[in-house]
Amino acid sequence: MKGAIWRIHALMLLAAMLIATSFTVSKAVADGMDPAVLTLLRFVLAALLFLPLTAWRDGLRLPIWRQLFGYACISFTLTGFFWLMYLSLRTTTALNTGVIFTLVPGISGLYSAVLLRERLGRSRLLAMIPATVGAIWVLFHGSMERLLAFDLNPGDPLFFLSCLLMAFYTPLVKLFHRDEPMSVMTFWILVTGSGWLLLLAGPRLPQVPWHDISLTVWAGTAYLAVFCTIITFFLSQYCTLRLGPTRVMAYSYLYPPFILFVEWLCGHPLPPAQVLPGLVLIVAAMLIVQRGASER
Repeated sequence: MKGAIWRIHALMLLAAMLIATSFTVSKAVADGMDPAVLTLLRFVLAALLFLPLTAWRDGLRLPIWRQLFGYACISFTLTGFFWLMYLSLRTTTALNTGVIFTLVPGISGLYSAVLLRERLGRSRLLAMIPATVGAIWVLFHGSMERLLAFDLNPGDPLFFLSCLLMAFYTPLVKLFHRDEPMSVMTFWILVTGSGWLLLLAGPRLPQVPWHDISLTVWAGTAYLAVFCTIITFFLSQYCTLRLGPTRVMAYSYLYPPFILFVEWLCGHPLPPAQVLPGLVLIVAAMLIVQRGASER
C-alpha cells in the first residue's frame, strides 16, 4: 500500500515538473507571437487532441445550455490567466511567475469559502503564511529596501492579476461539475476557451506574419498543449482521486525550485543566494499542507 502511495506521489512530482517547465517554455515563446493568438493556438491544439479521446470514451454530445454556461465561466478564467501570463512574461522572469503562482492555492481557498462555503482547514491557513512570506522574499530578493520601494518587474503585478483569475478555476469546477466525466468537462472548457480567444484574437489573425514565426515558437506551443495541458491533466486527475485535491494542490508550492532547476538546465544563471530562504519557506508550505491532509 505504501509503495502504491509513493508511486502516486512520484506521478505528482512528474506533473509538477512538467508544469514548472511551462513557465520557462512560455517565457521562451512569449515574444514570438501575439499573446492572444499564442493562447488561442494552445487551446485549439489541446482541444483537437482531446477530441478523439473524448468521442471514444464518452461520446460527443453538445452539453445543455446550463452546462455550457458553466464551462464558459471556467474557461474565461483560464484563458484570461494564460493570456495575461504570456503578456507578463515579456517583462518578468519565469521564476517570478512561478513564485507568484504559489499564492493561487490560498486565494482559491478564500474564493471557495465565499462561493462554496468551504472551510479552509488549519493546514491550508497555516501554509498561507510561509508561502506568502516566501513569495515576497523571492520577489524582492530578500531586500527590505526593494520591498519598501516596491521594486518589482513590470510584469509581476500583471501576472498577479492573472493569478486572481486562475484561483477561480477549482471553485468554479466544483460549482459547475454535475457528475460528468472530467475528460468531457475539460474538452468543453477547451472548446469554450477557444471561443473566448477567437473573440479576442480573431481580428488580429489576418495580420499575423505566419511565415515569420520561428520553429521554436511552434514547437514550444505544441509542447505546452501536449505536455503541460493534456498530460498534466490526466496525471492530476488520477492523483486527485487517490490523494485528494488538497494534497495535489500542495505540489504547486514546488514550482519555484523546479523552475530554478529547469532554468539551470537551460543554461540560465541562478538567482542570488539571498533568494534561497524564500524558496525554503515556500517548500515548507507544501509540507504543512501534505502533513495536515494526511492526518485527517
